Amino acid sequence: MRKSRDLDSEPAERARLERWHDGLDRALPTRLVPRFHRHFSVVTETLKGPAGEFPAYVLTARHLEPRRTVVYLHGGGFVAPIDAFHVRYAARLARALGARVVLPDYPLAPEHTWRDSHTAVADMTGRWLTEPEPVVLAGDSAGGGYALAVAETLRDRGGPQPSHLLLHSPWGDLTTSTPETEAFAARDTWLFLGKIRVYAGWWAGSPGDLGRPEVSPALGDLDGLPPALMFCGTRDTLAPGCRLLAARAAESSWSLTYVEEPDLIHVYPLLPFLPEAERAWRRTVAFLS
Repeated sequence: MRKSRDLDSEPAERARLERWHDGLDRALPTRLVPRFHRHFSVVTETLKGPAGEFPAYVLTARHLEPRRTVVYLHGGGFVAPIDAFHVRYAARLARALGARVVLPDYPLAPEHTWRDSHTAVADMTGRWLTEPEPVVLAGDSAGGGYALAVAETLRDRGGPQPSHLLLHSPWGDLTTSTPETEAFAARDTWLFLGKIRVYAGWWAGSPGDLGRPEVSPALGDLDGLPPALMFCGTRDTLAPGCRLLAARAAESSWSLTYVEEPDLIHVYPLLPFLPEAERAWRRTVAFLS
């Protein structure tokens, strides 16, 4: 967070991210999970999108027979890959729930848009839904919005549905039109509105796609979605969007439980050593169990 700052310009930010992406090691970052390979196995599933193939890592705790599947969409503003904190959280879910956790490593903006992975991720989740074990859709930040968008797509297709949704500070409204967004951004030490607006445009691909449910699922039809648990803090630029989602859920048939912690930062339940994160963890395990 000490390195966080807003962009200088859109062209400079695009060039910076493209240079970073060119040198990225996309292997699963396991450094925050002690003796990871002793305790977990990882199988790579290959997904095919319009722009080519990309992996989904299937993480399972050794010596545990999976009782459910969690499809976890990682955050990072659609421009950053899976982080070690995501793997740490996935490992905790795998152990606590006796679950296999599937981590799609979807193609990133600015080189790619939602069209390059959305259908492939929805198709993959649909295949897991044909198994007898329940399937949970989960995600944080951009990945939380992605998980909600996939849930809406699966609902519209009919057929088997996820049993639950777990959303950490989901970025569900990429139009950034939610009232109070700028006021909340003034207190956020991590996220910056300049980056948010540019990254949203890159992920959408065109201004006309910003309001689509695949891009801004908080603005879509919420009826008929699986029961959901959502967390957010009030020092988070995305809090107004989470409040909007909770208000729209209350007007629909969707059962959404919203937990808002005062003065907590973006995706706080994923961060170590916070008592509020441990409280969120206990509630999450109870909800998904």
